[in-house]
Amino acid sequence: QVQLAESGGGLVQAGGSLRLACAASGTISRINAMAWYRQSPGKQRESVATITGGGSTNYADSVKGRFTISRDNAKNTVFLQMNSLKPEDTAVYYCNANVFATSGVYGNFWGQGTQVTVSS
Repeated sequence: QVQLAESGGGLVQAGGSLRLACAASGTISRINAMAWYRQSPGKQRESVATITGGGSTNYADSVKGRFTISRDNAKNTVFLQMNSLKPEDTAVYYCNANVFATSGVYGNFWGQGTQVTVSS
């Protein structure tokens, strides 16, 4: 059983910063790619940033130069540093990970989401 738990969301003014964290726990053997997604009311969930097991990163055009994804493999944790936040970044942010469990099962897992609200 694998669980992902996000933290770090909140309310911030435009131009401000937040740092999200997502810790994976459970019977984990190895974690491959990890990612952050977001979903605003009335919109589809969209990919924000991804990081491979080797540390390669990819970003949505809308966040390039403002957001940075990183990971601590020893702690099975992925981070999202968000700078120069804009009101349009307001959304529920979800963590996602591809995990090999110790049972040998490989699966894709989601966190419960954390709200980020950027006021103008």
